[in-house]
Amino acid sequence: MIGMLMSSLGQMIFSTALPTIVGDLGGVEQMSWIITIFLMTMTIGLPIYGKLGDQIGRKPLYIFALVMFLLGSVIGGFAQNMNMMIVARGVQGIGGGGLMVLSQAIIADVVPARQRGKFMGVMGAVFGLSSVLGPLLGGFFTDGPGWRWTLWFNIPLAVIAIVMAVLFLHLPKRATGLDIDVWGTATLAVGTASLILVATWGGRQYDWASAQIIGLSVLTVVCIVAFVLIERRTRSPLIPMHLFGVRNFVLSTIAGFIVGIIMFGTLSYMPTYIQMVHSMSPTRAGLMILPMMVGLMVTSIAVGQFVSRTGRYKWFPVLGMVVTAVAMVFMGRLEAHDSLTHLGVILFVYGFGLGCTMQIIVLIVQNAFPVSMVGTATASNNFFRQIGGALGSAVVGSVFTHRLSASIADNAPDAFRAAASEVGPEKAGALAQMFENGGAHNLTPSTLSTLPSAVHEMILQAYNSALTPVFIALAPVVLVAAIVLAFNRQDELAETVE
Repeated sequence: MIGMLMSSLGQMIFSTALPTIVGDLGGVEQMSWIITIFLMTMTIGLPIYGKLGDQIGRKPLYIFALVMFLLGSVIGGFAQNMNMMIVARGVQGIGGGGLMVLSQAIIADVVPARQRGKFMGVMGAVFGLSSVLGPLLGGFFTDGPGWRWTLWFNIPLAVIAIVMAVLFLHLPKRATGLDIDVWGTATLAVGTASLILVATWGGRQYDWASAQIIGLSVLTVVCIVAFVLIERRTRSPLIPMHLFGVRNFVLSTIAGFIVGIIMFGTLSYMPTYIQMVHSMSPTRAGLMILPMMVGLMVTSIAVGQFVSRTGRYKWFPVLGMVVTAVAMVFMGRLEAHDSLTHLGVILFVYGFGLGCTMQIIVLIVQNAFPVSMVGTATASNNFFRQIGGALGSAVVGSVFTHRLSASIADNAPDAFRAAASEVGPEKAGALAQMFENGGAHNLTPSTLSTLPSAVHEMILQAYNSALTPVFIALAPVVLVAAIVLAFNRQDELAETVE
């Protein structure tokens, strides 16, 4: 649980701290790398840790991952420039990938599938808690003791986890011998890195039609083709192609990819929406996500307990995706002046749906394979969910920023004409000039409240109309996941670990 907590927090905790970090360390042009490098090294590490865990055992790898996460936190805590911080986040990501997959695979090593539901439910609750808690903690540390505590607070957690793992983690010896898929690992690493760079840079740092994005896209496709050809021929593939011949794995992995898209696409931009539309500080906006966390945690734990007690699991993810789709439709119908209570109820329903789905998908995947392959299968499922998350954040962000710019450009002239009668032509003209020079994208909730009422209202409506239709557009994609999951087989959950 501690490993899962640190790994998940690492993905989200810097979202609210980035502006302050850049102010302290400089290097604004490198800002995106603080998030990108962590996501890149973590995602690449997932299948590698999964395969190595099956080959040499999970305990030494888990301790290694904890040490790497600890080392990255120490380096980052003492970073004096942006390059040092980027290195620290890369090292953290190397550890984070292992913590994410091994924490789940270790449970499969010692708990039979029939009893695993209640444990996976708790792990899912921890993942949901940290995904929501990340931005909140980032804002809390930045506003309080300082942004470096977003790294230093990992140190006692990692030390506790390392000591506990060394003394108390006793796993069966199932090592099959080290056999590294060098070329498969290389092509997967390059292909994943280029795909994440396309998702991160496309439409932001570079035009989608730019040579950089097109070149990276071509490199991604070439690496995917090469990886599949290599994996079909190598003796010990990193991601064995026969995994994709197992029905429950394929269907659950498709659904996991979609869950990644909608979860990270929503969590990446909902706090910004709340801050701007409801004029909240980062910390208060993070607190407004708590209803989602409560829905996810309660449902994840309750469903896990029910699955362990009855052995029935097939329809929970289907129900979860239907509920999530309904919640996204209601998100898409939000108005700028809707109450916070209304928003909180919708977020609770959204979390309820995800809680029925996320960890049960992992359980279905693990139950489809012998324990000797559970690390590889779990890692592959997590890998595709992470890829979905990277693409979801990129697509939602690109559409959101494009629609926001278009809405402000269309409505600003009327808003400034109305503002002229409120604050005078001279001040309204200065504000209009600031907006023309890109100032609209540098607004904060505190500065928004100082704008003339007509301009203030225009910004609220622009943020609302830019983001909410994206949620409605994603709802049918969630229903596709529900349909896909409905074709999973209800295989009997194993009563023993072997």
